[in-house]
Amino acid sequence: MPLTATPHVVGLATRSGTAALAFNVITLEHAEAIAAACERTGRPALLAVSHNAVRHHGDDPAALVAACAAVAQRCRLPLALHLDHVEDPELALAAPGLGCTSVMFDASKLPHGENVAATAEVAARLHTRGVWVEAELGEIGGKDGVHAAGARTDPADAAAFVAATGVDALAVAVGSSHAMTTRTARLDQDLIARLRDAVDVPLVLHGSSGVPDEELLAAVRNGMRKINVGTHLNTAFTGAVRETLAASDRVDPRHYLAAGRAAATDAAAELLALLRPRT
Repeated sequence: MPLTATPHVVGLATRSGTAALAFNVITLEHAEAIAAACERTGRPALLAVSHNAVRHHGDDPAALVAACAAVAQRCRLPLALHLDHVEDPELALAAPGLGCTSVMFDASKLPHGENVAATAEVAARLHTRGVWVEAELGEIGGKDGVHAAGARTDPADAAAFVAATGVDALAVAVGSSHAMTTRTARLDQDLIARLRDAVDVPLVLHGSSGVPDEELLAAVRNGMRKINVGTHLNTAFTGAVRETLAASDRVDPRHYLAAGRAAATDAAAELLALLRPRT
């Protein structure tokens, strides 16, 4: 199927009262697993390439994004390409040339005023090229040790930030934390509802791998419209690779990568099914 624009995938979810899932891609096997999960469940998704993944691939996003595009084009369900947690404006501005229809521009390390100015400039420039822009306000725990897990996004601040920057979606801090390998996070559901009422753009939950099913479902009911997942797939993938290596002395990487891909497919499919629109 032709590549799908991110606003289309998020819009489908919003109109059906659920949330779009964005899965982080590090290797070709990740992309293949996500596409297989979409076909299994009949649900679209986003293939998200983070700035950290770009660094892993030699600071050049072209090969990994091209691989994602190839996987998306042969998938029977809509898949969109997204650049995630991009800290460099030049990388963000490269998105349309790469075929990405959305960017999460993350200037949250900067002082507030600089975050607003940088985000507004990137959003304005990307909007002229039809790219959907997400930003972050608040401190989402666990990302490179930068953010404090206890911080929260204030609804009034969120409304002012969206108005000042013109972003199309807002990632907010409501109790989740990046890189959690146990699903024990508790979200501030009342805050999610107040943020939903304060802004007129979709809310995004980062650090969703550590959030239990019932908390994710409640967050969607309260207004989350995009859910980002990375570590959850990696936990499944790496666990399967470890088991496969421990059980055999084979050295062909296809043997253990296939096991990892299958486990990641199952993990992604479970989340896609969990957030399936309710009739």
